[in-house]
Amino acid sequence: QVQLVESGGGLVQPGGSLRLSCAASRSIFSFGRMSWYRQAPGKQRELVARITPSGTTNYADFVEGRFTISRDIAKNTVHLQMSSLKPEDTAVYYCNAVLLPAYNEYWGQGTQVTVSA
Repeated sequence: QVQLVESGGGLVQPGGSLRLSCAASRSIFSFGRMSWYRQAPGKQRELVARITPSGTTNYADFVEGRFTISRDIAKNTVHLQMSSLKPEDTAVYYCNAVLLPAYNEYWGQGTQVTVSA
């Protein structure tokens, strides 16, 4: 059983920063990829950033260089450093992991990020 536990969400003012963390219950190298998604009220869940076992990263266009996905291999943790936050970044942020070769997908419980003055 794979568990993903997110942390680090909260309330921040526009222009501020937050660091989200996703702790996995097994080595992050066992996953084909790990990603951060977000879902705002009334909107579909969307991909924010992704990292592969080789360290390759991908970002959604709306990130515009403001976010960085990284990993701490020793702690089986993936981080999402967010800066220059905007009100439109307000959403529940979810950690996602895909276990290969069966392509089993796992989700964390989500962490709320609210950007407001």
